[in-house]
Amino acid sequence: MFAALFSLPRTVWLIGLISFVNDTASEMLYPLMPLYLASVLMAGPKALGLIEGIAEATSSIFKLVSGVIVDRTKKTKPWIVMGYLLAGLGRPLVAIASSWAWVLCIRFTDRLGKGLRSSPRDALLAESVAANQRGITFGLHRSMDNAGAVVGPLLAAFLLSIQIPLRDIFLWAIIPGLITVGLALCLKEPPGERGIVQPFSWSLEGLPSQFKRYILVAGIFALANSSDMFLLLRARELGVPQAQIPLLWAAISLITTVFGTPLSALSDRFGRKHFISLAWSAFAFFYIAMSYSGISIWMLCALFGVYGLFKAATEGVEKALVADMAPRGMAGTAFGWFNLISGVMLLPASFIFGWLYEDLGPSYAFLFSGSCAASAFLLLAFWVFKSDHENQIRI
Repeated sequence: MFAALFSLPRTVWLIGLISFVNDTASEMLYPLMPLYLASVLMAGPKALGLIEGIAEATSSIFKLVSGVIVDRTKKTKPWIVMGYLLAGLGRPLVAIASSWAWVLCIRFTDRLGKGLRSSPRDALLAESVAANQRGITFGLHRSMDNAGAVVGPLLAAFLLSIQIPLRDIFLWAIIPGLITVGLALCLKEPPGERGIVQPFSWSLEGLPSQFKRYILVAGIFALANSSDMFLLLRARELGVPQAQIPLLWAAISLITTVFGTPLSALSDRFGRKHFISLAWSAFAFFYIAMSYSGISIWMLCALFGVYGLFKAATEGVEKALVADMAPRGMAGTAFGWFNLISGVMLLPASFIFGWLYEDLGPSYAFLFSGSCAASAFLLLAFWVFKSDHENQIRI
């Protein structure tokens, strides 16, 4: 595997480094956000669900816009640079927010940046390697991204341990943000034409039927996958000390970092669908288990380990599967639609989860998500990958 890793082109490694630095900044703040909203701005789970739902839905819409434009213009770098610039300058502004509504505006800007950069970046990765290298390529990218998610929370925990105020920690995020933009400026477009130039089209026309079935089921699964901030809030309620919340999040990211690349590389040999199906079933088990209130700290750590393995087995593999299904010259559009459907469902997912959490209790919220995930798993296993002929006979 190491020989295959080191044979990957410079662009793949540079994008991975960019994601590492960016996620160091992002994940330094992410586990602190629910604490900041609750202790400083006095906002509850409903506000958290609304903020995260709107932010992620915004990101998803612009992932489609940028993906379609990339297929038409064949230019990825401007969108990648602009996306990281918006995020890098927006995140530190949380330090001066006086209400949760201002946090919503700042998260909106941050996720707008993610929306502009994600599909162009994924298309650039897909076009930079051969088809039999996509699993290891996206796995490496996700592992480096998650390595930043290890470093970031550790920095947050260190700053909390030396009594740095929450507001000041948000200001520190501007340093890795500026480094990220500088690295993004070093990216180069791939030489030559990358497939047939496509006319502007915001529809699914030209994409295969199996891909359409897959993104439909991915949308159902996304309804289960509300903001991870609720997991951190639940961990705090189950007895994890505030200062150790960033460490718990760092541990999840460490598991994803270590296992993300080898699992994604295995999908190049044994197929993507098996990894995704197994991971989705593990996700359903995790959420159902988190609905119980009598969980010990050690059981909680084991469950979060399962969640880390779920992320490791899906983050790179799902993107590689999208690249496999996309016709030549339509990678940006395919990633745009996948990101749109998966992300736009986070608005109802986080809103419903937050409403259930606050009004009926966390058990109902986690059981709802677990049920949605189990339904998506069954559809993925028994419907998505059936041939079009088999589906026609069933109809």
